[in-house]
Amino acid sequence: MKLPFTPWLALAFSLLAASTAAQAEPIVMASTTSTEQSGLFAHLLPAFTRAAGVEVKVVALGTGQASDMGRRGDADVLFVHDQVAEEKIVAEGFALKRFAVMYNDFVLVGPAADPAKTRGKDIAAALAKLGAANAAFVSRGDKSGTHAAELRFWTLTPMPEARGTGYKECGCGMGPALNMASATGAYVLTDRGTWLSFKNRGDLQVLVEGDSRLFNQYGVMVVNPARHPHTKAADAQKFVDWVTSAPGQATIAAYKIDGQQLFFPNAAK
Repeated sequence: MKLPFTPWLALAFSLLAASTAAQAEPIVMASTTSTEQSGLFAHLLPAFTRAAGVEVKVVALGTGQASDMGRRGDADVLFVHDQVAEEKIVAEGFALKRFAVMYNDFVLVGPAADPAKTRGKDIAAALAKLGAANAAFVSRGDKSGTHAAELRFWTLTPMPEARGTGYKECGCGMGPALNMASATGAYVLTDRGTWLSFKNRGDLQVLVEGDSRLFNQYGVMVVNPARHPHTKAADAQKFVDWVTSAPGQATIAAYKIDGQQLFFPNAAK
């Protein structure tokens, strides 16, 4: 039986087509392993999709690799945490304006007995003690934002290259680095968000926190469509606009584990 074509039927077909297109064409967000492994995106992105009707596919990498995806045009939006690198990619014309979006902090974790006596609030002093003691230390070694921060902190020590024989690079994400430290009784620098969501802590404890230099800022940027016309810049901009808006910022603030807030919104336009 042939159905009569009515305006309502036309509207239904139009909405169905739009819905199918949205599902078929998600934006690609290159981001950090810390935001993914902390569980933030599982909380944040469904709220954005409900608000904007845009799906998001996350590719979780170190910040350096995520930025390289933007340079190649393999991502539509970048959500990372190395401000120097972020400003460089904007200056090079590979991304549009950088927006601050949220922050947390880094912490040094290690065995509860703390054989290198690092416990306190001074990250530079703690790293110097690790190097002098040849203590086991797991570095991500993956050009991530966390790795970049760790290298900055070493430069604050009296002998930046004296990291000790226990210093090992894993070339891995934050979760695997924490697993390695837990299994071997090593020290490791981690963002607090991933640490709070990490379940395999074993004997590890937070030993150094509260140093203002451990501040960890996240930024978000649309990949420049002038460089890569195939990117979905309009939908990527919808994400940037939403995540820096009051509803997006409130959604970030609402994400907690065991009552503890993992990320703190601080968007400023």
